[in-house]
Amino acid sequence: MTTPPGLPRRLGTADAVVIGLGSMLGAGVFTAFAPAAEAAGAGLLIGLVVAAVVAYCNATASAQLAAQYPTSGGTYVYGRERLGDWWGFLAGWGFVVGKTASCAAMALTFAAYTAPEAWRRPVAVAAVMGLTAVDHRGVTRTAGLTRIVLTVVLAALAVAVTATLLGGGADIDRVATWTSPDGGAHGVLQSAGLLFFAFAGYARIATMGEEVRDPARTIPRAISVALGIVVVVYGMVAVTVLAALGPEGVAGTSRPLVDAVDGSGWGWAAPVVRVGAAAAALGALLALIAGVGRTALAMGRQGDLPGYLAAVHPRFHVPHRAGLVLAAVVCLLVLTVDLRGAIGFSSFGVLLYYCVANAAAFTQDREHRRFPRVLQVIGGLGCVVLVATLPWQAVIAGVTVFAVGIVHRATRLRLAAR
Repeated sequence: MTTPPGLPRRLGTADAVVIGLGSMLGAGVFTAFAPAAEAAGAGLLIGLVVAAVVAYCNATASAQLAAQYPTSGGTYVYGRERLGDWWGFLAGWGFVVGKTASCAAMALTFAAYTAPEAWRRPVAVAAVMGLTAVDHRGVTRTAGLTRIVLTVVLAALAVAVTATLLGGGADIDRVATWTSPDGGAHGVLQSAGLLFFAFAGYARIATMGEEVRDPARTIPRAISVALGIVVVVYGMVAVTVLAALGPEGVAGTSRPLVDAVDGSGWGWAAPVVRVGAAAAALGALLALIAGVGRTALAMGRQGDLPGYLAAVHPRFHVPHRAGLVLAAVVCLLVLTVDLRGAIGFSSFGVLLYYCVANAAAFTQDREHRRFPRVLQVIGGLGCVVLVATLPWQAVIAGVTVFAVGIVHRATRLRLAAR
């Protein structure tokens, strides 16, 4: 049997950090605080800390696994290598399905900030097709465009925070005087599960491990640096929107940063924030297309998805067929599906994905271990708890989709055995 061609190693540490930041500082920072505030009020600040701790534990698992297995596929590969084929399949299935829905959500978010309502779905389709073409041209172009988008997003967030805090609309008492989280402990944990959606992008660095130079050194460093920067940025943004709008105001809007700026004396800053939100959605969509395509590549190589998806373009060295199929599915979702619950559904799939990652990392020996094993225990338990506290609609949808994947694979294996 001919060995499938590999992907060239072109990404250094800076490129990997940029891809991780571009994935995490996406549309989530502009949208995830609203459902979190609805679940926990100002207690979303506690939820943010919980989500950050779980994300850090998961990041250590991903980092040391990626250093040992520097190939495309992320936890799909790690689960197969450390725990068995079924565990790898569950991780890969959760990632591909959940992040495909996230692709559609990011495309629609971009359109919401750039087009009138009647044109939003066609504009979202155009965004998917355009960024698929960028990814098709090669990973170095993906990293380059992500760097540009990330610069725009960080500038917009800086303007939003500065305008809100200095423009006269913020009152820190709205943050400092709350006594107990709305919804109690369950609400705080639910907000953590929803906010985890905004942290999950660091996995993109691991899923692209086959294209990173010196992965044993580059991947752990890039994941830690990217996650640390994002925690600081999210903390500043969360305090800012709560100070400007209060917990009820944040919960009642789908664009808390824009509303916070509108309430300040710096009205000119609102268009800047809208541009930043649109750019963030584009950056997240680009990174998702790259990450999901490479996981589909790995699953195609193993037969868990059609082998057709395992092809690598002979000139551009990218999984072009996986990218094209992904684009077609995302465009179909954009045109037909209401994805307002995409954050909860995506969190369900990704949290289970990281649960497998923690279990796989727990089994690594001392030679490949870079972090204490207790972090994997905390990370795994944290994933399970946050999944259980997500909105019930997301849990039911997630269980249903996972059941479909399990039945499909079991049927395929039974037919192959015959």
